[in-house]
Amino acid sequence: MVQITADAEKFIDELLEKNNKVGWGIKVYLSGYSCSGPQFGMSFQQGAKENEKVDKTAQSFEMYYDEETEKALVDCVIEFVDDPNFGTGLSIRNPNFNGCASCGGGCGN
Repeated sequence: MVQITADAEKFIDELLEKNNKVGWGIKVYLSGYSCSGPQFGMSFQQGAKENEKVDKTAQSFEMYYDEETEKALVDCVIEFVDDPNFGTGLSIRNPNFNGCASCGGGCGN
């Protein structure tokens, strides 16, 4: 199951309010794989679509994702990041993926 930090939840709440989407949820989707592991995207969504899991981990909104994304999200943590080098926003950290030193090969879990 995916976890979400309090700061990330607050950031998403503020985004939902700022974009007039209060009462909506967040769609988390798998956008591909790289040498650093699964890559995810997020978007606003009003209610679950057919065959989507409804995740009520966050207290103030629901998250929605499909079965493939659910598998990739196991033990992941959605975090708020505010870094002068990388910017401000959300990051999904996957503690199950070791990564690799370069993208030249040999990447994997």
